[in-house]
Amino acid sequence: PADRKLYALRDVTGTVEAIPLIASSIMSKKIAEGTGALVLDVKVGSGAFMKNVDDARELARTMVELGGAHGVRTVALLTDMSTPLGLAVGNAVEVTESVEVLAGGGPADVVELTLALAREMLDAAGLPDADPAAALRDGRAMDSWRTMIRAQGGDPDAPMPVANEVEVVTATEDGWVAEVDAYAIGVAAWRLGAGRARKEDPVSIPAGVVLHRRPGDRVRAGDPLFELRAEHAERIPAALAEARRAVRVAPDAPDTAPLVVERIG
Repeated sequence: PADRKLYALRDVTGTVEAIPLIASSIMSKKIAEGTGALVLDVKVGSGAFMKNVDDARELARTMVELGGAHGVRTVALLTDMSTPLGLAVGNAVEVTESVEVLAGGGPADVVELTLALAREMLDAAGLPDADPAAALRDGRAMDSWRTMIRAQGGDPDAPMPVANEVEVVTATEDGWVAEVDAYAIGVAAWRLGAGRARKEDPVSIPAGVVLHRRPGDRVRAGDPLFELRAEHAERIPAALAEARRAVRVAPDAPDTAPLVVERIG
């Protein structure tokens, strides 16, 4: 309740980006839960709240220090969010992708980050020799997830809602995918209905963007680049304009950047 009032005050005073307020908001809830150890994934890049590494590092260090001051072993990973993580941006499509990872598949970058965070958490919990990759391979991760869903009265086999409208966008030239801007893709997903403009707005569960290519992928004219999913066709044009700006094809392969930028803690 106090945090809700502080958020409202931050909105009207223009202090939403104040790192001390962000850090205290996040960490107060974690500490109040009685957490003994905590691993934070602090995003940095165009699709993140923190656009540059220096700000992300300051936020991470502040949260790590707050955790340590209250007896919570805290580690933060700065991870790149200039490009969307994985291939799915939206509600149902991201859940589907996450379940694929738990089943031992899924996009390589999602698996990489999942394992990096899991290893940090296992180490913080005093289980440094446990192997989360093995848990994905042998089905234990999926079994645990299904048990958790059932324990909360859910159905792990429930189908995800499917969008009525799908627009596939293809490459117009041969080359390499040089950039997929996370912010622009996020705006496209929002325009499709996957997010809110106001807190009272409804959210479309099946709406979102599904990528077919990522930076570093070779493409030829006519290859699919991404698809837009929406419940209503009138949402497609505005989203399409944003998504087209997000994806850039170039004649040469781009340099690759590490997913985990830095570890703090």
